[in-house]
Formats: sequence, structure tokens, C-alpha cells
Amino acid sequence: MKLLLHTCCAPCTIYPLDTLRSEKIDVTGFYYRHNIHPYTECIKREDTVKEFSRLADFKVIFQDVYDLENFLQKIAFRESERCRICYHERLTTTAHIAKHGKFDAFSTTLLYSKFQKHDLIRETAEAVSKAVGISFLYRDFRIGWKQGIEESKRMKLYRQQYCGCIYSEKERFYKKKRKTK
Repeated sequence: MKLLLHTCCAPCTIYPLDTLRSEKIDVTGFYYRHNIHPYTECIKREDTVKEFSRLADFKVIFQDVYDLENFLQKIAFRESERCRICYHERLTTTAHIAKHGKFDAFSTTLLYSKFQKHDLIRETAEAVSKAVGISFLYRDFRIGWKQGIEESKRMKLYRQQYCGCIYSEKERFYKKKRKTK
């Protein structure tokens, strides 16, 4: 099987990539960048994915644009649904690239994180799969959470402390600041 794996960051890719390769799946990554804020964070994560791809002999497709404005316009006034919208945007883009690139299926490293909305990711990916006309490969990668963290530390990879969007950045840092008052 030839699989396109939406790759949100390097640390979250380690365990899913190992698992899929152990199943003899030919995996190529896709790094989606429009949701990551600020731009410096986007580049830091992208550089880490590039470093990991070299170390792991892992081919990755990188977007060459950074369309934060369009991403934010889709979420504006629907902030309570931001994760659903974000998942849909990332997975739809991945599915289209997979279909046009003649992949057999697509999946996502979002299924690795214990902080993501796992059921919503699966539901969204399955709907995108039907709409685009390409298979979605589901795996619950959360079982390897600790293993992936340990390996990313061993590899000395940059490990971000929030999901990536401007809203998750605010939640991470603003709550911490407010607690200290």
C-alpha cells in the first residue's frame, strides 16, 4: 500500500511512521502549514520535519505557501468549531494530494496525540474520504504516545508545546499567565 500521511510535526510522526512501516506500508509524509501560528513557529516545525525526514529516510511533501489569512477567515465567527474546521482543511488537502498523487490511501499523525479530538478526527477523515474518493487508513496511534516522546527526546527534536493555531497558542500561554496573578 502507498500511503500519504498528514504530518503535523516530527515528534508526532515517529510512532505512526514506525508502526506503518512495520506493516510494510510505503509511507510519504505531507506537511500542512496554513494553521500554524506564528510563522516563526511554522518554520521551526517545518525545519524539524525536514531534519526528521533526513534521519528517518522519510519522503515528505511540503506546502510552498503560507495562507494563514484564508485559514483564519474560515474559522472567524466559528471559533467554537475551530478544531472541526482545521481537521477538515488539513485532511481534505491531504486527501486531494493523495488522490492526485496516485496514493492508495491517506492518514494522519493527529491520531497519535492524546490531546487531539480523536473521534472527531476519525469522523472527519472518513467523511473526507467519501467526498474525495480515496481510502482513509485509520489507526489509533495513541498507544505509542510515550514511546514517541522518548524517541523524539533521544533524537533531540524540537517539541512544540501547543497544537499550532493561534487559538491553541493563546490557550497555552494566556492561561498560564492568568494563573500567576
